[in-house]
Amino acid sequence: MASAREFELRIKSVKNIAQVTRALQAVSASRVRKAMEAVTGTRPYATKAWQVLTHVAGQPGRDSLHPLLTKRAEVKNIIVVMVSGDRGLAGPYNTNILRYTVDHYDKLGLPTRYISVGRKGTELLYRLGKDIMADFGDLPAEPVFTDVSAIGRLAVDEYLEGNADEIHLAYTDFVNMIRQDPTSKKLLPLEFDISAGLVMADVTPVAKRTGPAPAYFYEPSQDEILDEIIPSFTGLQVYQAVLESIASEHAARMVAMKNATDNATEMSGFLQLEFNKARQQSVTNEMLDIVGGAEALAKN
Repeated sequence: MASAREFELRIKSVKNIAQVTRALQAVSASRVRKAMEAVTGTRPYATKAWQVLTHVAGQPGRDSLHPLLTKRAEVKNIIVVMVSGDRGLAGPYNTNILRYTVDHYDKLGLPTRYISVGRKGTELLYRLGKDIMADFGDLPAEPVFTDVSAIGRLAVDEYLEGNADEIHLAYTDFVNMIRQDPTSKKLLPLEFDISAGLVMADVTPVAKRTGPAPAYFYEPSQDEILDEIIPSFTGLQVYQAVLESIASEHAARMVAMKNATDNATEMSGFLQLEFNKARQQSVTNEMLDIVGGAEALAKN
């Protein structure tokens, strides 16, 4: 059995760890709320942009209106934008999104390149020998749209230049504080299935009209508006995926740190009990030595 001094040092170390994990838990709990407020703040623009794009999608010859609406006849290669975290101590958060993304896209059997958002994901993809064409790490703790707009521009440029036939987005969907689900969406070509999009899921569908469809007049022109709104809408989907992932990361870290704090508290109690036993054993041994010495002197 370890000495009482050794137990005392271990108890002090475990209590210090519990203080750190408790602080990380509190910080993550605060940042989860801020991240969800940021997600909600993007919805007014997303609603209006989606209404315009939905109207365009309903017109004849949609595929010829803009290159980002045009599906390729054959999908030969894809690019995946994978969003992970920059830091650890978040339980299985980073490994879950990596495992989901790699398993999902390896099954397609197509040449796949990755745009990695988050330092942890980049490190894990490198270890697996994946083709990483770009990585974006060390984003601000509370990013704004301009912080991630370069990711959307890169995806749009690769698609327009014909370097990829499809662009996909893999991220962690924040469901609640306990549940965060890795998921993926097709980013380009832009799809208009109201049940399948990232931003679209937050937009209330427009009520169906019984009369003729309203006429829209575009100024300066429909082409110029589409050239501006579609790339911006693509960037907005990436931005919302980043916000969802940040909220998921903080929720996962909060749960992991709570579990770590509980385990440290439990271990501290166990070590305190062992410390008491060791100290009692030490006192008993000292008393036996004294009694033994006294008996030896009495016999002499």
